Order: sequence, then structure tokens, then C-alpha cells
Amino acid sequence: MRYRSRLLPAAAVTVAAVGLFAALVAPPDRLQGNLQRLMYVHVPSAWLAFATFGLTLVGSIGWLWRRKAVYDRLAAAAAETGVFFTGLAIVLGAVWGKPVWGVWWTWDPRLVTTALLFFIYLGYLALRRATLDATLRARRAAIFGIVAFVQVPIVHFSVLWWRTLHQPPTVLRPGDPTIDHRMLAALALNLVAFTLLGAWLLRDRVRLGLALEHLDEATIAGDRELAGSSVEPPRLKEI
Repeated sequence: MRYRSRLLPAAAVTVAAVGLFAALVAPPDRLQGNLQRLMYVHVPSAWLAFATFGLTLVGSIGWLWRRKAVYDRLAAAAAETGVFFTGLAIVLGAVWGKPVWGVWWTWDPRLVTTALLFFIYLGYLALRRATLDATLRARRAAIFGIVAFVQVPIVHFSVLWWRTLHQPPTVLRPGDPTIDHRMLAALALNLVAFTLLGAWLLRDRVRLGLALEHLDEATIAGDRELAGSSVEPPRLKEI
């Protein structure tokens, strides 16, 4: 069992190392040069954010349907993972945008909708912390998690719906991708690597959530008075 638990971290680290090597040996962009190599981290971060928010949606629907705690733990862990990688994608995008666009931030539709996505799921996590009752917290978070996912397709299609500085899709489009195939291979490797890393983080966060639940249950049980503890033994009167 312990051996199996190590397979995912080992696979994640191995593929990440191969992906890093592929990103370094891939040809530089004709216009942006080596700066374009940020793509091999920026794009997988955004992909993983979308994927984990999708798992929050699945967990939210699952809890409303089955009322099982495992779905709520999945939704919470996925939301935390998604918020982290959304923040990472925003930071990397700013680092990439400064030399290309000349500014760290601009009110571009893709940037604005991504920032809104980040704050929406921060609100989701804040709602979970603000609700003490476990059942009420799970129900409120499930409803929030379903509604919040509407923002994900808005972010994805923002470059097609509005005029934007952000480049349109180069891989997820009909026909042959408009990207060098060596770059595409390096990007695919890093997408797999980030997926494995995200699965690793998600698995451990779900386990941590389960451990915290057991700790809360033990704390509550320890605070309860034992039956008869309020009854005092008889005392002899002093003569």
C-alpha cells in the first residue's frame, strides 16, 4: 500500500523533469525568443486550474445528489488546488506580458475574467471557513461551487467573444495547430506533468481534509461531558 502511494509522486516528478528538459531544448519563438518558454508553465497552470474547478463542480453535484462527505472533501480540495494554479497563471502571465505588452496588467478581457475567476473561488473558500456546521457548509459550498463554474467557460472563450490582446487558441482549434510541433510536444509533456502534480496535491489535500474531520470529531467528543459526571459523590458532614 505504501509502495502504491509513492507511484504518483514518482511519476509526477519524473514527467516534470522530462517536461522541463523538453521546454529547454524546444526551439525559441521567432518573435519572442526565449521569453516564450514561459508558455510551458503558464498554459499548464491555466489548464490545471480549469480541470480542478471542474472537479469542484463534480464534487458539488455529487454531494447534493448523494449527501456523502467524500464529495465535499473532493470539492474543497479541488477548489484550493485550482485557486493556487489560477494565481500562478496570473503571475506568470504578468511576467510574460510586461516585455510583450509593456505593462504588468491591462484591462484585457482574458486577464479580467481570469482575475474574477480567482476571486470567485477565493470567495468559495471563504464561505467554507465562515460556516461551522458541516452539513450547512457542504450544502452552501455545493451550490456556490456549481454556480461558480459558469466563470470557467467565460474565461476560456473570452479571446473569441471580445477583442483582446491575448492570443487566440493555437492548439484547441480545428485543423493543424499553428505551433511548431517540437514546441507542441514539449507543451504536451508539461501538460501531463502538471496534471500528475495536480493529482498528487489533490490526493494529499483530500487525505488532509479527512484527517481534519476526524480531529474535529475527536475534539467534539472530548468536549462532551460523560454521563453522570455532573453528579457529585456524597460528602460526610464534619462533626
